[in-house]
Amino acid sequence: MVAGDVHIDDRVSPEDEATVVRGLLAFNENWIGPSNEKPVKLVARDDQGIVGGLIGHTRWSWLYVAKLWVHERARGHGVGTLLLSAAEDIARSRGCTDASLDTFEYQARPFYEKLGYELFGTLDGYPPGYRQFYLRKSLR
Repeated sequence: MVAGDVHIDDRVSPEDEATVVRGLLAFNENWIGPSNEKPVKLVARDDQGIVGGLIGHTRWSWLYVAKLWVHERARGHGVGTLLLSAAEDIARSRGCTDASLDTFEYQARPFYEKLGYELFGTLDGYPPGYRQFYLRKSLR
């Protein structure tokens, strides 16, 4: 195959996306073994409805927290801690040894650090005028 024989298309169907994901997963698993990816999806509810939630996954013995949100009326009442602790417990039950997440500088870095997460990277200028922090925690 020659690069000139290939065209780039931004119309990507769900099947096209699944092909890309399967291809990358197969490549990675060939090197490092099965990912054993499983979702982690949690919500916190009170008598008025959902007051928080966590969306992430476990794979290759790690928990990744993609989203953690707590409603303004529930902030400062331990809801975020409950959600993150529950996700970490699920991850440990699946054999995970570590966790990672990212947060913008105006979000919750001190909250995560209070719970044992440590900074390992910073992306300056993302989004423009801000920074994104990358944190990790041992679950052992």
